[in-house]
Amino acid sequence: MFRIIFFIVLMAAAGTVSGQLTYNNLTVDYDSTWTYKNIKIIPIRPKGGGTGSPRGALQQPGRPLLSLSQALKRGHAKITERGTASTENVHYLRINNFTDTAIFIASGEVITGGRQDRMVTHDTIMVPNGRDQYFDVMCVEEGRWSNKEKAFGYYGYANPSLRKVVDASKNQVLVWKEIFGQLEGNAIKSPTLAYTARKQDKKYVLQEAEYFRYFFDKIMADSSITGIVCVSGDKVIGTDIFAGNNLFREELEPLLRGYIEQAIEKGSPAIATDAAIKQYMDKILTSEFEQEQYLKKNGKIFRFEQKVYHLTGYGE
Repeated sequence: MFRIIFFIVLMAAAGTVSGQLTYNNLTVDYDSTWTYKNIKIIPIRPKGGGTGSPRGALQQPGRPLLSLSQALKRGHAKITERGTASTENVHYLRINNFTDTAIFIASGEVITGGRQDRMVTHDTIMVPNGRDQYFDVMCVEEGRWSNKEKAFGYYGYANPSLRKVVDASKNQVLVWKEIFGQLEGNAIKSPTLAYTARKQDKKYVLQEAEYFRYFFDKIMADSSITGIVCVSGDKVIGTDIFAGNNLFREELEPLLRGYIEQAIEKGSPAIATDAAIKQYMDKILTSEFEQEQYLKKNGKIFRFEQKVYHLTGYGE
């Protein structure tokens, strides 16, 4: 009897530590979707909270986190090159955290400038310790390694197609191949083969602004949302879910721009049925075991201090 009770207590503790992000505590709200041209967005909320209801806000487990975009915007962090030699330093960047709050850096975030533009390859957290810290990156500007280091800037999340290549392969050649295909497929000219070159196209910038204006304020007005499912054409193009609404709200702008980019350049009017979307989401949210198995090949789970902070699923 003692062993049975101990096992039950242990399992309960394990569930508490892992911080489930499943149907046990989340709901995908198919009745509150927003659709604009090539993209449909469905909110994900904690159970028990209605639209716009602060009661439904899922508080983030563990330590509070600051997003990389906000840390840089507020001057709470600085990114610099690790050194001058491309062979030794191209796959690392230095960051200094000037706050007493940990900074969340997500794979797929793009940093411009330096000696060449880079993209983060692993979700990681930079704790405040007063020292230089480093994070892993890959090049997203094949044709440039400058002698002079430019100031780094924050671009945002790459589109889901490129994020998927990075998370699935961690292969620089495949990353360059995906970027080249996207630039060529959209007739974007870039002498340095920079992923960010699309932002030099005025037509694209205007289109992106239209999409962003339509979605951003609507999503931010609902304080209970902790994740989104994005659909274009007849398929889900991706989902991002966070353990709390604070981090989700900080990550929303760059994430949304990445999804919009995918919808503009590769998408078509959203016609996927709720049943088809649910079939996809069931693979991620039905149980922790199924979630683990599915996202090993088609997404990622980020844990820190034995707690789940972020789930990402990519389109099939």
